[in-house]
Amino acid sequence: MIIEVKNLKKTYLGRIPTNALKDVNLVVKKGEFVALMGRSGSGKSTLLHQLGLLDSPTSGEIIIEGQSIVLFSEKEKARFRLEKLGYVFQDYALLPELTALESVYLPLMLLGFNKGEYIAKATSILEKVGLGDRLHHLPKEMSGGEQQRVAIARALVNKPLILFADEPTANLDTESSVVILKLFRELNKKIGQTIIMVTHEPDDKKYVDRVIYLKDGIIQSK
Repeated sequence: MIIEVKNLKKTYLGRIPTNALKDVNLVVKKGEFVALMGRSGSGKSTLLHQLGLLDSPTSGEIIIEGQSIVLFSEKEKARFRLEKLGYVFQDYALLPELTALESVYLPLMLLGFNKGEYIAKATSILEKVGLGDRLHHLPKEMSGGEQQRVAIARALVNKPLILFADEPTANLDTESSVVILKLFRELNKKIGQTIIMVTHEPDDKKYVDRVIYLKDGIIQSK
């Protein structure tokens, strides 16, 4: 297994506390492509954010490759995210002034790779996602589907243990959505990439190995 979750809880404090996750227990195996599904407010994005170290749980344990990440300091979490995890969001999260190539090699620069290495690695992964002819284009010069493929290349350039995708096709048309989902499936099958994806689209189930349904912060089936 690559992820083990034990008795995970997340409560957002306020005038009326909101229990976003309630005693979640979960195991994800290495090489699985898992979808988190449920209605809006079910807790699926909250769970993804806990697993991806983008937020901290109120209580419980998250173990990734034998390490209890909940105990990490903020500095340790930042390093773990950079070295071990990849993220794809629905809004692409690309800096408008960076070309596709620059967006993708930025994580490798931060990890200390030399210029020759990070340019070669970024070029290679962009070619793998079908953007070898768009290396020097800015986001405004690309379609939504192309921008999302840049975001996927950026997420994969450091060869992450786990790729987290939060509704990655929500802002795309049907044709572009299919391209992205097929790309995820290809990555999962060809290189054994572990993927955890939040989605609300029933049709997306055919691309994944397993669907985990959440309702009111509780796992209904897994």
